Amino acid sequence: MTKEISEAAQQAWEAGKERADQAYSQRRRVVIDPITRLEGHGKIDIHLDEAGEVERAYFQVPELRGFETFTRGRPAEDMPQITSRICGVCPLAHHMASVKALDDLYKVEPPPAAKKIRELDYSLFMVEDHALHFYFLGGPDFVVGPTAPKEQRNVLGVIAAVGIEVGKQVIAMRRELRDLETYLGGKTIHPVMGLPGGVAKGIAPDDLPRFREVAARSVEFAKFTLDVFRKVVLANPDYVRLITSDAYTHRTYYMGMVDANNKVNFYEGMIRVVDPSGREYAKFKSQDYLDYVAERVEPWSYVKFCYLKPVGWKGFVDGPESGVYAVAPLARLNASDGMATPLAQQAYEEFYATLGGKPVHHTLANHWARVIELLYAAERLVELTDDPEITSTALRVLPTKQPSVGVGIVEAPRGTLIHHYETDERGIITRANLIVATQNNAARIAMSVDSAAKGVIHKGQVDDGLLNMVEMAFRAYDPCHGCATHSLPGEMPLVASVYDSVGELVRQIKR
Repeated sequence: MTKEISEAAQQAWEAGKERADQAYSQRRRVVIDPITRLEGHGKIDIHLDEAGEVERAYFQVPELRGFETFTRGRPAEDMPQITSRICGVCPLAHHMASVKALDDLYKVEPPPAAKKIRELDYSLFMVEDHALHFYFLGGPDFVVGPTAPKEQRNVLGVIAAVGIEVGKQVIAMRRELRDLETYLGGKTIHPVMGLPGGVAKGIAPDDLPRFREVAARSVEFAKFTLDVFRKVVLANPDYVRLITSDAYTHRTYYMGMVDANNKVNFYEGMIRVVDPSGREYAKFKSQDYLDYVAERVEPWSYVKFCYLKPVGWKGFVDGPESGVYAVAPLARLNASDGMATPLAQQAYEEFYATLGGKPVHHTLANHWARVIELLYAAERLVELTDDPEITSTALRVLPTKQPSVGVGIVEAPRGTLIHHYETDERGIITRANLIVATQNNAARIAMSVDSAAKGVIHKGQVDDGLLNMVEMAFRAYDPCHGCATHSLPGEMPLVASVYDSVGELVRQIKR
């Protein structure tokens, strides 16, 4: 009897200890799941020490998509339609990178008019997508406030703050832009306009005035949006202090596409990289990207982490010795020598004059850079619609070369987007490598979330407003994890446990 009592006491003590350990672990761990106002899915796992300070915050991406694998065996010509299904928010970015990869695959140069039509369509998309992020996704953190009640931190809260007429203007502008994207692309979500060597449709002269009207309104809309940013964000000292705080600052390399004059370009150019001091580190053609970009995996996320291959991987740290780099609007401005249109150039100069010169390392400054790019894309629309060649009917050069390898790069709203295809002699895909903007940014995003958590959470004090300020660290990049987690099979370790009917472990399989 004594032995039985002793065993029961021991079991009770162990059960109590387990419950206590679980409770203690829960007090030392904060999970944000799901994270909000982004494309795709993700969670943030924050671990606290005994004093309630943040030991480490992990930005985890739990979804896996298999585009690199299930494109194998497909005709290369199908890729612009297949890859546009990666994301419903930025299908045109994937479509355009894919079409450029086909141009390179078949070694065919599209006619000038075709390239201009592609860039025009892409500029429509950039205005529309940047407006989406500013007003719907990232903007609520500033327009409504980072610690405002969560039910107000959305587009309805933004409209309530700036007025119903502004909300109508935003919605109307995006509708007009998307209507023209449909005109050129066949449809907005999954465009079909791009062909190797050109485009499927041009602009009829009778329809050109409509394009010009929308382009002119886009410039006014962009100027208005920049004015909203100045009045709401820059005029608020608390917001400026938040943007420039150490919690949202990382000194990394920056990557972006530039034209012949090192000015920002979304559609065509060289890829330029600058170091944390702003000096040019590298400048390369699309076809040479593998000499500079490498990918690695971590056991706690499905997203792969990119770094500069010549520098090497030194971990989630910044500085010139680390291979971590960033893409997206802030990186594009840092990697360039300016903007190619006059109003955007003025805004570019104001940006750096206000924030202390180049490069700017403040993650939250991405929002300001994004509005500057919105203005550039709108001005570029005006330039392209005024180009006399834009209504040309010379829209395609038919490919004649045997395919082998093709690489296409564009600047997606979220940063540098790479499509790389290899085929057999029939043009059937044997290998595809897609490196999307969010992958390029993944290491820095992980660093930003960790730094923000350590900057705002202290002594175990956590509330919804503070957790949103942690989320703001990833939201500035406008990440798309549906795009970023495309590798199949995943390299993430997997443990499959099989239990019998009474809960006993029967078998465990590990990868």
